[in-house]
Amino acid sequence: MSLVGKKFPNLTIDAMSEMGDDLRINILEEATKNQQKVLLFWYPKDFTFVCPTELHAFQEALGEFEKRNTKVIGASCDTNEVHFAWLNTPKDNGGIEGVTYPLLADTHRQLANTLGIVDQDFEYNEDGEEIFTGSNVTYRATYLIDETGKIFHEAVNDMPLGRNVKEFLRLIDAYTHVQKHGEVCPANWEEGKDAMKADRTSTAEYLAKN
Repeated sequence: MSLVGKKFPNLTIDAMSEMGDDLRINILEEATKNQQKVLLFWYPKDFTFVCPTELHAFQEALGEFEKRNTKVIGASCDTNEVHFAWLNTPKDNGGIEGVTYPLLADTHRQLANTLGIVDQDFEYNEDGEEIFTGSNVTYRATYLIDETGKIFHEAVNDMPLGRNVKEFLRLIDAYTHVQKHGEVCPANWEEGKDAMKADRTSTAEYLAKN
């Protein structure tokens, strides 16, 4: 079930900083108390394959998110200790050394299960007993949260599929344009392109020009 348009869950979760500090982070409070947007991205597991490419990609774009008053936070169901070990593993050895944004450690899967993004399935044996199947880690879910704590975008990729970081920058630009100007953003809209008023006349004029 989609959570777009709803408030992000009000849950406080363990996290790890790049300096090895144990943190407690509440995503809803990060947005509302600091009056900033938040990009929260989940990845399946530390010390895996696609995951470090994504964490480095978000790090490389961190300055662009900061220009847009957007805080980046990563998340998985690993422990703080495993996060810290990965943060201290060099990039050329598959690690994420150099990543500076915090990483949630949702080891009890409290938030991940609330969001419904954990790969969990159940089957039954011949005796009717429930048997757990699935990896019990999260899919590649991404949430964009505005300054009121409302989720304005969510996306969930299957585990083999890495994300396009530039698309999240475009979505933040589009949503900020809507907030500032009260217009709507058509397909493939980018900063500097024409937007529209939410009426038939404006739509017709836009289509006639494009």
